[in-house]
Amino acid sequence: MGNILKTGLDANASSAGSLFSSSVFEVPPFQREYSWSNDEVKEFFGDIQGALDQDSYFLGLVIITEEKTRRQIVDGQQRIVTLSLLAAALYHEAQKRGRDALADRLKADFLRSINYSTDQTDPRVVLTDPKDNETLQDILDNGSEAKKAKDGEGVSAQMRSSYDLISRSLAVDLSADPFKRLGKWTEFITHKLYFAVFAHPDPATVYSLFEVINTRGRDLTTADLLKNYILSQTKEDYKLEVYGRWQSLSGAFPASSSTSFVQYIRHAVTVDSGHVLPRDLFAFLAGRTKSASKEPPSAYGLLDLLEARFPLYSQMVDPTLSGPADDFALRVFSALNQLNVITVRPLMMAISDLVDPRKGLEYVLKLVVRRMVVGTLGTGNIERRFSDAARRVADEKSWAFLETEFADLNPSKEEFVNRIEKRSFNKGTLTFLRSSIIGETIVPNEYETLHFILPRTVTDWGGFDDDERSIWGPRIGNSFLSTESRRPEGALTWVGFKEVLLPTAADGEWIDALNGYNIWDVDAVKSVGEDLAKAAGEIWYD
Repeated sequence: MGNILKTGLDANASSAGSLFSSSVFEVPPFQREYSWSNDEVKEFFGDIQGALDQDSYFLGLVIITEEKTRRQIVDGQQRIVTLSLLAAALYHEAQKRGRDALADRLKADFLRSINYSTDQTDPRVVLTDPKDNETLQDILDNGSEAKKAKDGEGVSAQMRSSYDLISRSLAVDLSADPFKRLGKWTEFITHKLYFAVFAHPDPATVYSLFEVINTRGRDLTTADLLKNYILSQTKEDYKLEVYGRWQSLSGAFPASSSTSFVQYIRHAVTVDSGHVLPRDLFAFLAGRTKSASKEPPSAYGLLDLLEARFPLYSQMVDPTLSGPADDFALRVFSALNQLNVITVRPLMMAISDLVDPRKGLEYVLKLVVRRMVVGTLGTGNIERRFSDAARRVADEKSWAFLETEFADLNPSKEEFVNRIEKRSFNKGTLTFLRSSIIGETIVPNEYETLHFILPRTVTDWGGFDDDERSIWGPRIGNSFLSTESRRPEGALTWVGFKEVLLPTAADGEWIDALNGYNIWDVDAVKSVGEDLAKAAGEIWYD
């Protein structure tokens, strides 16, 4: 951070009371949302509680920059917001216990500032996101009476949870001597709690400052850095609009994991730019690395691209959603999800952009299934080839070259049939293959529950020794599709299977063939496996 210090960065130590009472803070849109977990808040409260008898306590570094009448928080948002929640809890306790002067001091120093032009009071901490800011101000003003954030409301719910934890912990601390402890807490956070404050003089460089700080050892996601980069390229008048568009996209992915959103960004970019490694995604999109063969979209172009590709991609993730894909494409997406294959999503997006994508989607699904049966899709080289093929499809507006490009990945029908017959598979793959066989299609409509005729847990089933059970148990010949999600009682013998489980067979299941066996042994599994493998060969090499 040496270059930043040369710009006239003003550094000083400041008590929390002095810092808050002289500031109106704004958490700018490039920042991560409030994300401290209950464990982190509990540790924060415990550290301050344990230091109340000390002369001072250092709470860490805060980096700010002046923006009009507000101080933007470049680094330290989590501590500033959490300290606000603590001050609010103290304020409401002071009000409840009749310590009005103390409550007024807490409110003036930490919660509200007076606007001398209007005689109104303004919040001392403001969040960019309107919904989250509304929740924060409601908590600070009303404490435990604030509206409850609904489950799944992300940042708002987390702030509410943090306040509740602080409020409960404070109530326990105050219980022995509320009057004295309230005074001690207020004096401590006002005069003895310190920050190291770095005030950066140039608001125009705040985005790059944030990036430098948060790419050196901090737990910041690629999505956070990309949001910062896009906003840094956005004119001031459009920042809130762009921030809202970004939040709308990111909010469509699970809040518990940012990786799925970043994965989408990488897949969407791949269609136009070719393969980009996950670790290189931010550097590539922000123009930190140069490539002679591919160019990143502009910041505005990236946001437009992500919005344009999202409806189709969301259907790839969840084929039950509405969107541009037709029924056949949705069944292809379902098939790939059943097989847990995501590496071909960029290629599927590129093909879906063509005038008549059906045959191209069909080719890719056949290639994936054939390859999975005889080998693996789990190498970086194969992913790179699929990714670069996606870009070529987008450039050439054709998928025809794929048949030649991937000829080495396409096994013969004989090899395919042989491997289905003799290879063990996981349940997801077996469920897909069996569904394909009984439905006589490469894109099944339904995926019922797969049971093994000889269960893995049964050790006294005649016709198999210990080694044979482990070898033949997970093969296709020992599999059966049922409408029952759990194995019924009494189906732990061959007779029991035929009496109890066989009547629950999925539509198209080979009931007559299975009924033809008096005993279920290795020879039966081999025989059924051979027939199923031949049927699969006819379907997948038609």
